[in-house]
Amino acid sequence: MELKSVLMDDKAIKRTLTRISHEIIEKNKGTENLVILGIKSRGVPLANRIAELINMFEGEEVEVGSVDITKYRDDLKKPENLKEHNSIELGVDITGKRIILVDDVLFTGRSVRAAIDAIIDRGRPEMIQLAVLVDRGHRELPIRADYVGKNIPTSRKEDISVELVEKDGVDSVSLYENN
Repeated sequence: MELKSVLMDDKAIKRTLTRISHEIIEKNKGTENLVILGIKSRGVPLANRIAELINMFEGEEVEVGSVDITKYRDDLKKPENLKEHNSIELGVDITGKRIILVDDVLFTGRSVRAAIDAIIDRGRPEMIQLAVLVDRGHRELPIRADYVGKNIPTSRKEDISVELVEKDGVDSVSLYENN
């Protein structure tokens, strides 16, 4: 893969997450009944950062958890019993809560669908909203983000790479061309 451009640096990512955090507070009229769930793996640090920002702005702790979608992916062959109810652990109670599902890149929508399936298997939230750092288009399912950091129209020959300090030692969003 060949680097085409760096789309966001650490400062741009921080500004973007700050804006998304404010939008979440405004749309939900505060933080009551709010739970933030990050889709593993890069959605988790983003969810934690958003929760920290909301806490800083509102002075209230927001519950944070994570969703492992491995067993819900539709592109893996799996035995019938792989989707066992007890195999999913979100880390928080979601029943009757307003869920903010967080991911790094929204592409086909299949990861989000898998995350929603995992959430619904664990309880019945009041609602689920989606926050993404980057929306690159090319949806295969009717899924739309409620909070978008940056819309980056891409071709199928391009890839978006999100690097986060917690996983990669640096914060950046880059666009690559597949050769």
